[in-house]
Amino acid sequence: MDSGITVVGTGQVTAPADVLRLTLSVGHDAKDVAAAVAQVAERTDAVSAALHDQGVAEKDIHTSSVNVYPQYADSMQIAGYRASHSMTVSTTDLTGFGRLLNAAVGAVGNDLGLDGLQFDVADKAPLVEQARELAFAQARQKADHLAGLTGQTIGSITAVAETYGHVPIRAMAAAGKAVPLGFDAEMAVTPGEQTIEVSLEVRWSWG
Repeated sequence: MDSGITVVGTGQVTAPADVLRLTLSVGHDAKDVAAAVAQVAERTDAVSAALHDQGVAEKDIHTSSVNVYPQYADSMQIAGYRASHSMTVSTTDLTGFGRLLNAAVGAVGNDLGLDGLQFDVADKAPLVEQARELAFAQARQKADHLAGLTGQTIGSITAVAETYGHVPIRAMAAAGKAVPLGFDAEMAVTPGEQTIEVSLEVRWSWG
């Protein structure tokens, strides 16, 4: 093995969330596939229109999944079909959860599902850079300390490997469940802070 020293440094940076993302789904049951798909398409358009009326731009609504599958009776015969369309809605209005949800519920009622709510940071690049700098400073401090303990000095860097992690806060999830009518428009959700973590594995040769 080549002589040298390898250490791992970790840096963390926190920042307040500046984006709210809702995952909404529209589902409908029908006797045949065509009817189920047509009804979901119509209801999806209604939800999108209601969100646009609330100030959500078209670019901030996009499809996350589309599903069509048979439903079976107790006899295992096909009794009908269910179609669903999931969409992700992004907004910088972090207090707009209840208002947007009410608008969507008002458009399609119990055909609406709330699959998830998440807060995030739109531009993570500066945070990643700060975390990386902290990680490298910690790695260098460790390397200097270990080298001193062994009576040596560190030389040049021979290798660097990076891992990066970020987990947006998911405030709630109701996958597969229709949301009840009449959500309070003032329902409070707390964005909190997001954490960006970078780990660097750095190898130095001996000086």
